[in-house]
Amino acid sequence: MSPTDEPHGSHGFSEAPPDAPKQQLSPVAAVERIVSLDVLRGFAVLGILVMNIQSFSMISIAYFNPTAFGDLQGANYLVWFLSHVLADQKFMTIFSMLFGAGIVLMWQRAEAVGRKATGLHYRRMFWLLVFGLMHAYLIWAGDILFIYGFCGLFVYWFRKLRPTTLIIIGLIVLAVSPALSLLAGYTMPFWPEESVRQMETTMWRLPPEAVAAEVANYQGSWIEQMGSRVTAALGLHTGALLTWGFWRASGLMLLGMAFFKMGVFSATRSYRFYWTWIALALVIGIPAIAYGAHRNFAEGWAMVRFFLGGQYNYWGSLLVSMGWVSIIMLACKNDVLRRARQAIASVGRMALTNYLMQTFICTTIFYGHGFGFFGELSRVAQIFVVFGVWAILIPFSIFWLRRFKFGPFEWLWRTLSYMKIQPMRA
Repeated sequence: MSPTDEPHGSHGFSEAPPDAPKQQLSPVAAVERIVSLDVLRGFAVLGILVMNIQSFSMISIAYFNPTAFGDLQGANYLVWFLSHVLADQKFMTIFSMLFGAGIVLMWQRAEAVGRKATGLHYRRMFWLLVFGLMHAYLIWAGDILFIYGFCGLFVYWFRKLRPTTLIIIGLIVLAVSPALSLLAGYTMPFWPEESVRQMETTMWRLPPEAVAAEVANYQGSWIEQMGSRVTAALGLHTGALLTWGFWRASGLMLLGMAFFKMGVFSATRSYRFYWTWIALALVIGIPAIAYGAHRNFAEGWAMVRFFLGGQYNYWGSLLVSMGWVSIIMLACKNDVLRRARQAIASVGRMALTNYLMQTFICTTIFYGHGFGFFGELSRVAQIFVVFGVWAILIPFSIFWLRRFKFGPFEWLWRTLSYMKIQPMRA
């Protein structure tokens, strides 16, 4: 990496001369886009539904403790296991790193035309926070936009650091959450018995009446859903944010900044570099995550596993995520599956719209204001729903971008952030 921290390849932006006139800052034009970033973003937004479908269709605790709800035998177990090993936290990891990369890209682009990026960045984060709050409390409690907007307020100030420094700080920030979990897990035997029992029945294994109440809420009207939705969203935005979300997302964003500056996401690194990450994912990441799952089952998914059992996936997911990233980058380097890559890139260019469309489609399928299948579909059936949603989003993205420059929510976000109505027609 050069001392100037410019991205490798032809995707960097040179500094404007001090006396150069300032140009108007505007959204990235189609010809300026880094295609590999769009492909990776599209891959991540499609892949994240593999895990989010569980939150759409089952009680919230089932996401963390698969034995708390639904059948987990035969094909249903296989679906859960493959999802856990290959998807759980992996696509959130990719998304978070790309978010950090996007912050650096926007800053570099602003600097290249002699503009300051800080005001634009904070307007973007403000509106992302607004979108996230509306999404979480009005539609689906599993929203991640609020956490990204919140963390974006913090990580922006690290954008100028060298990649090595960003990686060190990112790993330190990432380590805070597992350190808190280990502390809680190893001190749990000394907790008051009543506190452990209360946590067990509210966070890990709900009693039958509480399960029935949550299912009934989500199978009910939009107003009836609010009880469960608001409770879950508040938990995510308070305790979960302070002990997990902030540290996980911020640390990954910092790593994403570093990897972007190193050319990782622009498919400009060597074949050896990407194959090394794939090997690490196969040899260390996947076996570690599988072993963690084995330990959880061997210990009956006891409450202490909430704190200790997630360590394997927390760290293993970093390697598996980089394995996925490397596969996508190799596909871009080799120019293989061109039509497929173009289709996935279209999904990535509309990542915000497609993320929210997943919510609209899935809540219509599972919640009471739609078809009301909440709590009714097995894990196998849920995966077929995922495939069905993909079959909608991919052609829709291609169709839309042939006619318009931005997805509808991308257009709204840009218009609010730049404080100027953006041209929509392609």
